[in-house]
Amino acid sequence: MKIAIASDHAGFAYKEQIKHHLAAAGHEVIDYGTDSDAATDYPDYIRPAAAAVAAGECPRGIVLGGSGNGEAMTANRMAGVRCAVCWNVETAELARAHNDANMISIGERMVTIEMAQAIVDAWLATPFDGGRHRRRVQKIDP
Repeated sequence: MKIAIASDHAGFAYKEQIKHHLAAAGHEVIDYGTDSDAATDYPDYIRPAAAAVAAGECPRGIVLGGSGNGEAMTANRMAGVRCAVCWNVETAELARAHNDANMISIGERMVTIEMAQAIVDAWLATPFDGGRHRRRVQKIDP
């Protein structure tokens, strides 16, 4: 699969490691930057990656930052992008299965690299369930 990837300076180290992880799994990775851990403005790199996903040039995209929140917000401003912030395997699976997320955002300061790679793997392996999921309702006693 062709996957867009981008980060700001705070997500650069994980971007590089995830890029190699994806390539080793046989994916084609298109890197939209940044190219170092020098301070930078994340929208400069996130927007082009999101545009590639929105245009269908890359079916999926991964963006990384310190928390992942700003990156997801920026990606989601692009029509056709559904970017979810993921912090564990379950959030990645649910984002894909229930929301058909075509991008994910990961915070380098929030998870280990092992967890980040597990998130990516789970998200890529999980199919969209077509909206057939059931809503879980938890009752809370007053």
